[in-house]
Amino acid sequence: MAYYNAQETANRIAKVQKLLNEKDVDIAIIYFDELNVANGWYLTGWVGQFEKGAVMVPRVGEPMLLGGPESEPFAKQDAAIRDTRCFPVFMVPNEEYPNATIITWDELFAELSKTLTLKKVGLVGADEMPHALYTQLEDGFKGCEIVDITEDYLKFRYVKSAWEIEQARAATQLCYKAYKAMAEKVKAGNKEYEVAAAGEAVCRANGANSFAYQTIVGSGIRSNAVVPTATNKVMENGEMVMLGIAPRINGYAGTFGHTVPVSGEYTPEQRKCLIDMIEVMNVTKSMLRPGVSGREIDAEGRKLYEKGGYLPYLVCPFAHTMGLLEAESPFFGPNSDDILEPGMIVNVDVSFFGHPTLHGLRVETCYVITEDGCEALCPEYEEELLNYVK
Repeated sequence: MAYYNAQETANRIAKVQKLLNEKDVDIAIIYFDELNVANGWYLTGWVGQFEKGAVMVPRVGEPMLLGGPESEPFAKQDAAIRDTRCFPVFMVPNEEYPNATIITWDELFAELSKTLTLKKVGLVGADEMPHALYTQLEDGFKGCEIVDITEDYLKFRYVKSAWEIEQARAATQLCYKAYKAMAEKVKAGNKEYEVAAAGEAVCRANGANSFAYQTIVGSGIRSNAVVPTATNKVMENGEMVMLGIAPRINGYAGTFGHTVPVSGEYTPEQRKCLIDMIEVMNVTKSMLRPGVSGREIDAEGRKLYEKGGYLPYLVCPFAHTMGLLEAESPFFGPNSDDILEPGMIVNVDVSFFGHPTLHGLRVETCYVITEDGCEALCPEYEEELLNYVK
């Protein structure tokens, strides 16, 4: 069964076409690859393996999925857009596909020109696409003006539909199950990868289609790595272990962050630190309501960091949005004038790294902004996290 919702897809394509008409742009080329999944997934509910790709949306008419011949059969089965064209620039270098139909950008231009007047091309993800793709597209669409419409396109993803919120809610609730399984494996003598395996197994067994980041397990000094992936390091009593996982349901991420003691008991210093971080989390949550700006959100938590002496170890701001990526625009940092709106999904992500004795720590959970405040996407996990220590 595919991961897209047909009505959502139709609505999104209509939004892109409305933007093209407003900007007087004839077609949009929306780049994606396995790392930069979100812009393509937004319209297709799909991403290929091994190969790069793009979605082509005309001002009027049906979109196309542009990619390579290895992903083409996969796309025709599972993607929301199944009218495909293959190009060398998207393929695995030096691979050969003798029975595939592979075209050039000049040929696509000639095909589109039969039904469209092509004067202006809008690019999404130009800063992510390979240089060869940009130059080939420029040559193939010679005479057309190329403009960047990335920022306009990204804004479509800021505020979530009811369907999108339900996918993120399901993913966040799945995180709670994964957290329980991972916490069970945090014991002296166990390896970090055993902890990751327990969480990932729960997610896959309960419908996760992928993960928005590689599972985080960092014990002791490895927690300083900000986003440490699990290794064969053996966990030891006296250490804390930073945990995080980000399963996707129908492409939409959930996440959790926690830092737990290997022995089952925090040292007095570790305990005080977690209490301080949860205070920051509560203050940041209290700022999650429509009309509040990023710099206003950040300022309140920053005061508490300064008071507790954690400011020199602050790496990441305390709030960011979540959707097809676990962390995506807008980011509500100290210089952000982005404003919270109902329907945004916002993670409260409180952390520090590089502390001389505590190393790194993260606590994190997810909220949807409502008309008058916010609502936890997984109240059970929020309750446990906020009351983990007293």
